[in-house]
Amino acid sequence: MRSVLTHTPEEFRDALVEEGVEGFRAQQILRWLHGRGVREFAEMSDLSRELRADLGNRWSTRALELREAHVSSDGTEKLVLQTGDRSRIEAVMIPEQDRRTLCVSSQVGCSLDCSFCATARLGFGRNLDAAEIVDQVLHASGRLRERGERLTHVVFMGMGEPLLNLREVVRAIRVMTDPGALALSRRRITVSTAGVVPRIAELGRQVRVRLAVSLHATTDELRNELVPLNRRFPLASLLQACREFPLPPRDRLSFEYTLIDGVNDSEADARRLVKLLHGLRAKVNAIPLNEHPASSYRRPSPDRVERFASTLARSGVTVSVRRSRGDDILAACGQLGAVRAAPAAADATVSDGRLR
Repeated sequence: MRSVLTHTPEEFRDALVEEGVEGFRAQQILRWLHGRGVREFAEMSDLSRELRADLGNRWSTRALELREAHVSSDGTEKLVLQTGDRSRIEAVMIPEQDRRTLCVSSQVGCSLDCSFCATARLGFGRNLDAAEIVDQVLHASGRLRERGERLTHVVFMGMGEPLLNLREVVRAIRVMTDPGALALSRRRITVSTAGVVPRIAELGRQVRVRLAVSLHATTDELRNELVPLNRRFPLASLLQACREFPLPPRDRLSFEYTLIDGVNDSEADARRLVKLLHGLRAKVNAIPLNEHPASSYRRPSPDRVERFASTLARSGVTVSVRRSRGDDILAACGQLGAVRAAPAAADATVSDGRLR
């Protein structure tokens, strides 16, 4: 069965025409699906009964089933979603004063084995397809619609490394940003990478979205330990790829930096970070570690976090300290999949979305 969710409006129109259906029906169907959140063809009342039955036999408007929803004391909501092959992924809705952000997953588990991240303990299952990525947005949008709210931002910072699933991520982004589909602004979509260097430029060539880089260390020696991908793509090559990324005039690169007590949170680390980012239009998101049961790392004290951030700011680096959201339901950065975490696998190398 073909999925409506993988098609831009133009592609969907062409597919219907090939099947002998009037092209204008595509706009009607997508208005029901993306505009009103109606999933069942049988409920699309401006289509004939015969067409509704025919479409239901050939097209799918779902890729995921909601299994659990956990709401944090701060309003953050974690959705546990099940795929057709019974894999489970997680997406997180983060409410803020003027925005509603959804953190989406791009893979089942993750292959990168970052030492501080709960998702790494799951290992790699498979890449999600575009329909499974888009459906995370539809599930979140539907829940927000019930409250009279709407989704404003999407960040690829959930389970998995987006650039190891680039084809499906790009296809999903094209559906998300098409005015006839989900109609999100490209400036409100951020793709985060741990540093898959060859695909950073490729992302920039294919879609114009914001780029975030998970840095977490200022030396190759430490980054090799925290982010094993660094052994293939060390800091010099990663930062060169960042310098070459096609950055629109008003945009800046984001560098995510998880602060771990006694590991990477000293003032010397901050000074090295200033040097690494020299000449880049960049901002740093300092993230005090969100602890989880599978990790022995600890969160630094507020004083250490403040000293780190102040050192950056005094040197002219734009920095913000990310407030933990959803950590009481294991929905914060680095915690996804923590409930099911198991011992990490041995080190290996990256190849098309998995560690081998």
